[in-house]
Order: sequence, then structure tokens, then C-alpha cells
Amino acid sequence: MSKHQKALARLSASPPPSDLRWAELKAVLGHLGYTMLKNSGSRRKFFHRDKQALIICHEPHPRPIVDQACVVDVVRHLKAYGFLK
Repeated sequence: MSKHQKALARLSASPPPSDLRWAELKAVLGHLGYTMLKNSGSRRKFFHRDKQALIICHEPHPRPIVDQACVVDVVRHLKAYGFLK
């Protein structure tokens, strides 16, 4: 199982992971075809060109762990667009 498949499996778990690292989230979204748009501050936007889908969340700092609310939003989004079951 690849690291992207493992990350997707973690996101599919119930409840979603509370220890998801920012680098892991960025990597899995990139693997799914999302590109991170240039922004200012800590707000980050990921755009999927083919699906015209946008994910907005905050990059965590100083710790690299993604906020649980962001993880829940990302999971809902990925399910709505057919990336997760």
C-alpha cells in the first residue's frame, strides 16, 4: 500500500484522524489532482481543475498537525466529489 493510499484510508476512517500532518494532507491532495494556490497568511486554497472544486483550510503553525475541523471539512469535500467512499 502506497503512502497516498494509507493517507486516504486514514481519512476514510471514522472518526477522521486527529493527528494528520500538514505535509501528509498536502501530499494526498496533490496526489488526487489538487494544486495549492498562492495565498497570503495561513489560509490555503487547493483547487481541482477538472472538477472545479475548491478546498480552503488553514495551514497549522507552529505545530504541523491539521485542525480537526479542517480534516472533517476536507473529508466531507472529498466524499462529495467522489474521492472517498
